[in-house]
Amino acid sequence: MIIKELKGVKPIFGKACFFAENSVVIGNVEMGDQCSIWYNAVIRGDVNYIKMGDKVNVQDGAIIHATYKVSPTNIGNNVSIGHNAIVHGCTIHDNVLVGMGAIIMDDCIIESNSIIAAGAVITKRTIVKSGSIFGGMPAKKLKDISEELISGEIDRIANNYIKYASWYQ
Repeated sequence: MIIKELKGVKPIFGKACFFAENSVVIGNVEMGDQCSIWYNAVIRGDVNYIKMGDKVNVQDGAIIHATYKVSPTNIGNNVSIGHNAIVHGCTIHDNVLVGMGAIIMDDCIIESNSIIAAGAVITKRTIVKSGSIFGGMPAKKLKDISEELISGEIDRIANNYIKYASWYQ
């Protein structure tokens, strides 16, 4: 893994975090407990800060970045960021699943208990209301989320990634 200080600022990590050998975390990044950063994932806090809560998994090939002096990235608790997703200069609240290959652009707000479908493109300044599933390009609301999807997908995936990380430690 590459954990790099930049301009005098070192990444800060909580307890029981996992970092794959070729993951990259640079600069002004702060993450909570039980986070996992997987193979080829990049979290680049060089132009603005990136804050992540507890139980965040950043899956293989995902990129988290921000916009210089304008749009930081804030990620809540119990968030899964799928393989090859891009999260850029936005806010993601608690209990969110970002599907594989999804893109969330600057100044978007993804409220709690939401799912961003695989391949979705959430365009600049979009607000995804709590309990929604968004998909498409550009993304739009597809439907309301059910309690089954919250426990069966959002919680299950976040908890599974804690288990997967334990296999590597």
